Amino acid sequence: MATRSSSSSVSKAVAEPRLELAIEERGEAGRIARLTVDYPGKLNILTRRLIDDLAEKVDRLAGDAELRALVLTGAGERAFIGGADIRELAALDGTSAAPFIDALHRACDALRRLPAPVVARIHGYALGAGLEVACACDLRIASEHARFGMPEVKVGIPSVIEAALLPSLIGWGRARRLVLTGEIIDAHEAERWGLVEWCVPAAQLDAAVSELLDAILACGAKAIRLQKTLVRDWEELPMSQAIARGIASFAEAFASDEPQRMMGDFLAKAAARSKARSR
Repeated sequence: MATRSSSSSVSKAVAEPRLELAIEERGEAGRIARLTVDYPGKLNILTRRLIDDLAEKVDRLAGDAELRALVLTGAGERAFIGGADIRELAALDGTSAAPFIDALHRACDALRRLPAPVVARIHGYALGAGLEVACACDLRIASEHARFGMPEVKVGIPSVIEAALLPSLIGWGRARRLVLTGEIIDAHEAERWGLVEWCVPAAQLDAAVSELLDAILACGAKAIRLQKTLVRDWEELPMSQAIARGIASFAEAFASDEPQRMMGDFLAKAAARSKARSR
């Protein structure tokens, strides 16, 4: 299994923030990408430069037809993404505020529109912009040490952009509780609410991510891409239009040989099992 990285081999204890991209080749199964927000001394907070780099790297990954999944995580043990850089936020004014937050939205939207599934591997804090980024991912796996919150109102600004995904994930009441109080909840509570799909012991986090990736790779590559697009349509479209998109997506799946090939394999294995039982 070959792995290549876009970053040079240097110490993780870097002073300057960076976004590290690594590509893992899985042979005929395709590729897995891993993006790591690497600013551990500052809880992996997002500077404007990191935000723009995130959008750019995800947009480039979108052009990779062999990409099967993206794992997004933070360096170190303290944080997934601890929020946006409050020093940069404090310097904003009525003119510069909108471009800053629009840039963060573009990064989140790039994750939502990436054709391959995006898995958030969350350890430590996922706060503010960090939680918005996590919400923009398709699936979230958290260690038991993870913490989640939208504390923006505590520093005089509302929670915006992809925080709008919260009600569909956890319900309106719990979404209001997070954004109107700035409360921070633990990983077990986040799992009970549906904010994360899995909460696991810290020592099992990477194994859980690997198990999830194996499950994705076992599915049809084109089917997974069609399904991700369709889920986004379910979120955004009225019911009748979402169903119509589903019909079109079903037909599109048969434009390749993937359904016939995978169903043929399934039927052949079923026939072999039935023959073995009849002996």
